[in-house]
Amino acid sequence: MTGAKTAVEWLASVAPDPEACRWEWERNPHGVALLPAGRAWDVLILPGALGYPTLDVLTRVLDRPGPVLVDFGDDRMGFFVPPGTAARWVGTGIRTAGSGTWIVVPYPGRAARGVRWLVPPDGSGTLTDPALLELALHEAAAQRARGEET
Repeated sequence: MTGAKTAVEWLASVAPDPEACRWEWERNPHGVALLPAGRAWDVLILPGALGYPTLDVLTRVLDRPGPVLVDFGDDRMGFFVPPGTAARWVGTGIRTAGSGTWIVVPYPGRAARGVRWLVPPDGSGTLTDPALLELALHEAAAQRARGEET
């Protein structure tokens, strides 16, 4: 459980009041918190149909990508990337969460309705390199266009 505790501390560190965030998070019956993007991380949000193959490509080239969320019936996947990425990202069909936006984040190590971790944070601050994510995204899109499975 040390990893989950460390991940909680890392995630809560971006909240305006980290201690209040942890207190609320641990008592919230839904097991989620609303956290600001743009401080320790941004989030690139891909359609699930493209996100899963992109994650498959990423995991073939990386030991462990940064944290990845999935929500609402696997319709959307959120890849945690370095702060500032959202402001520079150009891509059709990809939403971004950066400075000035907030995202729903599940408590690490606990299942939550509606949103869950596919790749949970480990507390180290590891994020997905946006250049690698872009390459994986292109490879996944090309495989889908050819009708291949990843």
